[in-house]
Amino acid sequence: MRICLIGYGKMGKAIEHIALERGHQISGRISNANASDLLPALKDSDLAIEFTRPESAIAHLQICAIEKIPVVCGTTGWLKEWDSIKHNILENEGALVYSSNFSVGVQLFFSINKKLAEWMAKHPNYHCSIKEIHHIHKLDAPSGTAISLANDILQVHPSYKDWQLENSFSDHLLPIQSIRENEVVGTHFVKYQSEIDEIEIKHEAFTRTGFAKGAVLAAEWVLDKKGVYTMLDVLDLNAI
Repeated sequence: MRICLIGYGKMGKAIEHIALERGHQISGRISNANASDLLPALKDSDLAIEFTRPESAIAHLQICAIEKIPVVCGTTGWLKEWDSIKHNILENEGALVYSSNFSVGVQLFFSINKKLAEWMAKHPNYHCSIKEIHHIHKLDAPSGTAISLANDILQVHPSYKDWQLENSFSDHLLPIQSIRENEVVGTHFVKYQSEIDEIEIKHEAFTRTGFAKGAVLAAEWVLDKKGVYTMLDVLDLNAI
């Protein structure tokens, strides 16, 4: 498979390493320095993997849709445009796999989080909170993974109507605390606390390898498909 890497920072380089190990070719390495090379690179590619910035991702996804190039996107912070992007992909009979986190471990963590939220919804004396810790170079806060965790809780826990970015309890708002610390790859906590005790689940990434491998697995999975998917589809976790 010929892969165009849209975004060639630390994540792009990690994806390149995994892709080459798995026998794929890199047909383009697009960064700010050579952004004008995107269209020619896509014409020589079977698929694109997009890890850039929110303000750039929307245009990249639109171009991939028009060019009918399947795309795997891990950029977060652009989901206000989700409906528009989904429409463009489907209208052009393209393919998209989006996830706030491509790590297989995180996807399992998502499933555990949602099931735990269903159970805890029956015990409103436990107050829920989310905390995420990332390296100081991460631009968005809270992380896309933390937002995904929060949204999954909101779907099944009637006590919460929305999430908020602060570390305090509110009757109907789920607090998310964001910490930027050294070179932390990514750690997420979901905690339920009562006056008597607390329950906490945690996922900690040690390297970017898990994210990169998951993105390549998603690329291999979606290559011959049409439509809009998430990593839950790739890993067949939707039924859990």
